[in-house]
Amino acid sequence: MIMIRVEGQKNLYRDNSGAIVNTDTDQYNQYVRLREKRKLEKKEIVEIKQEIEELKSLLKEVLKNGS
Repeated sequence: MIMIRVEGQKNLYRDNSGAIVNTDTDQYNQYVRLREKRKLEKKEIVEIKQEIEELKSLLKEVLKNGS
């Protein structure tokens, strides 16, 4: 595979197919960490929403039985 450096860019290369390839592994690793962090945050939000729904349901039941 022939890689030609993109003019003015230190870590970007164009391959045979015309795709741009970033060879900066630190930047890639940072991207992967950020992606995982966002994935965990989304999971936590879903779990919190489920817990809130459960609490609402329990509260409605308590109010219903207490009347």
